[in-house]
Amino acid sequence: MLESDVRLSDYRYVAAIKADLLRRLGRAEESLVVSNRALELTRNETEREFLDTQYAVFSAG
Repeated sequence: MLESDVRLSDYRYVAAIKADLLRRLGRAEESLVVSNRALELTRNETEREFLDTQYAVFSAG
């Protein structure tokens, strides 16, 4: 797994992509956990708002 690589373990985009893939696979609970990790790792407020909006759309749909 990518996040097991020390160089990528705290990289927000890996978590965001994984959350999206889990959602697409129908693994909503796992996706939520990883989505929260992506939000924790995101320091840029604009990116955080974007991710938060995307996750709200995913959980509603």
